[in-house]
Amino acid sequence: MIRPNVLPLEHVPNARDLGGYVGFDGRKIKMHRLLRTGKLCKMTKEDETFLLNYGLTKIIDLRSPKEIKITPDVIPAGVEHIDNPIHGNQNAETDQKIAQLKKTYTKDQYAGFKTMCHQYYSSVSQEYSQKAFRSLLNIFANTKDGAIIFHCSEGKDRTGLATVLILYLLGVDMETIRQDYLFSNLMLGRYQAMMNQKIIDEGGGVVLRANVRSLASVANEYLDTALLLIDEKYDGLDNYIKNVLKIDDELIQSLRELYLEPKKASK
Repeated sequence: MIRPNVLPLEHVPNARDLGGYVGFDGRKIKMHRLLRTGKLCKMTKEDETFLLNYGLTKIIDLRSPKEIKITPDVIPAGVEHIDNPIHGNQNAETDQKIAQLKKTYTKDQYAGFKTMCHQYYSSVSQEYSQKAFRSLLNIFANTKDGAIIFHCSEGKDRTGLATVLILYLLGVDMETIRQDYLFSNLMLGRYQAMMNQKIIDEGGGVVLRANVRSLASVANEYLDTALLLIDEKYDGLDNYIKNVLKIDDELIQSLRELYLEPKKASK
């Protein structure tokens, strides 16, 4: 089991430093550079102070404009903030499918599960989302120093897929990448329990509670929906990154030089 570097933040969900994972050529990812979290709308002054002392210079918000308007980030002084929504423009077919599934949340125990699979499918296949991932990776490649937070709402799905991409480009093995993705379930236990209790308090039945558990979690099947689509439609992750996200070898090399520790000299 992996041991992620969990950040001691009081009111920032699912906060982790990607530093320490072993990447390309046996080089570890640098600490104090790539931070994955959930939303920052409830960040305390103590959280702000910790992050500023940790080297935070940039925040990249992957949420939709509507989410950002409802719960805007707390932005520490001097920190750059960039809106880079992953799901800003789904197509009508995807929206219709999800709307139909939502109508069955009290009847079909698998409706929430199916919604999540649709969401991951959309994140990989929609041009808007592809452009957003490309933009995110370019921002990473043009950030020479300091810590970057990239986040969505709970830091598990949009942030999870973004993390899969950056860890893969940095040469981390796929099993470690998968375990990092699944670790969100351990980080979000309090949130999942709160959502379950909310449904109970509002008189919701067991089927609705089952669906909320699916919506509030990550799962191998969600990630595999994205990865299998990439294999089947785009001929694998390497070709997806090169031909769809338009990430060339030069940018990949830049990412590795910026975020991996220098190779140790041989004795």
